Amino acid sequence: MTLTRRRLLGTGAAMAATGLFAPALASSDRTIRIGVITDMSGIYRDVSGPVTVECTRQAVAEFTAENPGFEVEVLVADHQNRPDLGLTIIREWFDQRGVDLISNVGNSAIALGAGDLLLAADKAALITTAGSSEITGARCNEHLVHWSWDSWCLAHSTATASVRTGGDKWFFITADYAFGHAAENDARTFIEAAGGEVVGGVRYPYGNTNDFSSFLLQAQASGANVIGLANSGNEFINSLRQAQEFGITQSGIRMAALVGYITDVLGMGLPVAQGLTLTETFYWDLNDRTRAFMERIRPRLGDGVFPNMSQAGDYAGTLHYLKAVRDMGVAEAKASGGAVIERMKSMPTDDDCFGEGMIRVDGRKIHPAYLLGVKAPSESTGPGDVFDVLATTPAEEAFRPLEEGGCRLV
Repeated sequence: MTLTRRRLLGTGAAMAATGLFAPALASSDRTIRIGVITDMSGIYRDVSGPVTVECTRQAVAEFTAENPGFEVEVLVADHQNRPDLGLTIIREWFDQRGVDLISNVGNSAIALGAGDLLLAADKAALITTAGSSEITGARCNEHLVHWSWDSWCLAHSTATASVRTGGDKWFFITADYAFGHAAENDARTFIEAAGGEVVGGVRYPYGNTNDFSSFLLQAQASGANVIGLANSGNEFINSLRQAQEFGITQSGIRMAALVGYITDVLGMGLPVAQGLTLTETFYWDLNDRTRAFMERIRPRLGDGVFPNMSQAGDYAGTLHYLKAVRDMGVAEAKASGGAVIERMKSMPTDDDCFGEGMIRVDGRKIHPAYLLGVKAPSESTGPGDVFDVLATTPAEEAFRPLEEGGCRLV
């Protein structure tokens, strides 16, 4: 089924009414079951949601085509950005649905809260959209892999480069939850290390804030020359749209996303996104391999839809998980999710989205990061051509050093 832009915008509300979407369980106990738990109806549905599901299904389709006889089912649930609902779904999946791997887990509170459930049930998790660096830090867990990015990675790339090019006075607008706190704290560290300073900031209740005008005016009055946005999804887009309306970007104040995606830029349009810098670890037009992936996934998404780094991680991480299952055998893999994660760490990673890489002992997937600048409308050659690559942070520098995270597995 082709996932058109209209269907992308319309499926979330219908699916959210049920809360849990799953095919009937197969009778075979050799079926690998992957539970994609994501935001299908809320403010982060465009940065994860339906495209996340299709990227996961693409990985399954490619793997099973090359490995006849493997049975893989994909279950989908909408956590509605509610940690209580998300953890209830995960518990039900483990106890009643026979799910072997939970993936995406697009909310840091849910990802961190799922740790005890993973340990108790001996299951595996692939985290791609939750961004807290604590997931592989003090709250690390031997049953998970954190794939695409984290707050340390994005803050390191974006904050350091901004200070070095004159953006040395920062004001933060931060979503008041685990990811927002982690992103702001990480960015503060790099700003100060590079010789900059934080001159102010506000935190707001995420999930129900649409008016950012008072925060933007505070930032403008603070003397900051960079506004750091520690939010995502529709809230991030609304922040930038209102900054344009108030003439803040035109006044010379930079807008820096501590987490931002191509999906955000496409959603707001290039005129609104002018002057924005952000970091992603995947861009569809980066090289021949990323473009090849885009051609394969395009029929599932339809015209004008381009996966971001989290959604690319759903594809790449799922593919690596299935390779580990094949390597150790289905029966052994189903017996212990922790053993599968250990096998994933022992195997080098290689896929068309992120290229060659590896998974560290703390569960952190390692690959390069790219500082991207939004193109002017006149520079874009067509849909999806939205970024210039301003700088590349090599894989060995892109993520927090292993010894600094406080993970008990190290």
